[in-house]
Amino acid sequence: MNMTALIKPLPFGNPTGLAPLDFALVNDWQRGFPLVSRPYLELARRLGTAETEVIERLQALAAAGTISRIGAVFRPHTLGWSTLAAVSAPENRIEAMAQIINGYTEVNHNYEREHAFNLWFVATAPSHERVAQVLAEIGRAAESPVLDLPMREDFHIDLGFDLRADAKQASRPHHDPTRRQMESAAPPRLERADHALAAALEGGITLSPRPYAVLAARLGTGEDAILARLARLLKLGVIRRFGVVVRHRELGYAANAMVVWDVPDDEVSAVGRLLARQQAVTLCYRRPRQLPDWRYNLFSMVHGQDRQAVLTEVACMRQALNLEHFACQPLFSRRRFKQCGARYSGLATAGLAQAA
Repeated sequence: MNMTALIKPLPFGNPTGLAPLDFALVNDWQRGFPLVSRPYLELARRLGTAETEVIERLQALAAAGTISRIGAVFRPHTLGWSTLAAVSAPENRIEAMAQIINGYTEVNHNYEREHAFNLWFVATAPSHERVAQVLAEIGRAAESPVLDLPMREDFHIDLGFDLRADAKQASRPHHDPTRRQMESAAPPRLERADHALAAALEGGITLSPRPYAVLAARLGTGEDAILARLARLLKLGVIRRFGVVVRHRELGYAANAMVVWDVPDDEVSAVGRLLARQQAVTLCYRRPRQLPDWRYNLFSMVHGQDRQAVLTEVACMRQALNLEHFACQPLFSRRRFKQCGARYSGLATAGLAQAA
């Protein structure tokens, strides 16, 4: 019997073309993934299907590139230092320069975007000094100034990307003030085992019946200890969310715009919180200006199925929120050169040294 047939029709629009079971797995489990010995059995129980079916469907989604992993998204600057950076590469050197940037294990995202600064990447390393060294080397190779834009304030906690067609119609509720207060405090001091666990989670958990037991065996500890540590890191806010990490382009959201805003510094926090409540905005951060090269201090991500849909969303937000007097520019991505989770293996070594 095909257990997929037991899944009820979706109550909301599904613009992805995925089968109902696949859509439920991808959309509903980007956060709150079960921290139990057999998580896929728990998913199967909730979805009215079989554990083997859940594992097989997730394996197929991973093979198709629809999901990149099932695992943790960590709060920035808790395990090391990270920054968003950009360089300007001549048109005839973009691909070659992208390959140089991709060659750094510290780089986990690398996109070409529509701007004079056309290569945008994220770098994560054990220390601020190592990130600065990587950026300096990339800048020399590109023969370009480097925009170094670390996050200063986070207005939208990364809780995943709702794929339902009608999810964009309502504004997002206010964030949990307790979590926001907790995350505004200094990052908690981490233990040796926290750094080791982060490194072991780089590629996500395995698609096997007892993935936490596999993780525990790799780390030489027990399954219960792994589950308890994951729960602790979630409670502390070190892990932002634990669940399915999707690839938007493969799900039909081909238009990806980093919408940047020039907002007076004494207003940027209020505007950031306002934008963060909009369902069209998937991420929203304050980052520093770098004058004279870069005037913008507020960054928001907007995804859509086509370019016009994104431009319409941005125009509607500007009008509805009375933001039309602020300079705003959507930087659409042209090509994705690299997208993976941050690499924490080096951070684990640094963390062990710090904790010693």
